[in-house]
Amino acid sequence: MEIERQDAARRYVVTVDGAQAGVAVFVSSPSAVTFTHTIVDPAFGGRGIGSRLAKFALDDTVARGLRIVPRCPFIAEYLRHHAEYEASVDWP
Repeated sequence: MEIERQDAARRYVVTVDGAQAGVAVFVSSPSAVTFTHTIVDPAFGGRGIGSRLAKFALDDTVARGLRIVPRCPFIAEYLRHHAEYEASVDWP
């Protein structure tokens, strides 16, 4: 599994064995990353891929010194269960 940030496309992409398994779409501003939606292909469901994608995207956002704005329900739910991001979140 590989995960990468694609700034031009405004998304994080996870691939499994060369196939795109999911995306987390975002909008950037100078101080924050707003996550708008996350999609995992049903063929890859039940493997924790969405959670790994969320963790990668959130860790990357925090490492770049940006705030997290969770408009995506999946990202919001992930954050509710991972208090380590609390200091970096601006709830909408």
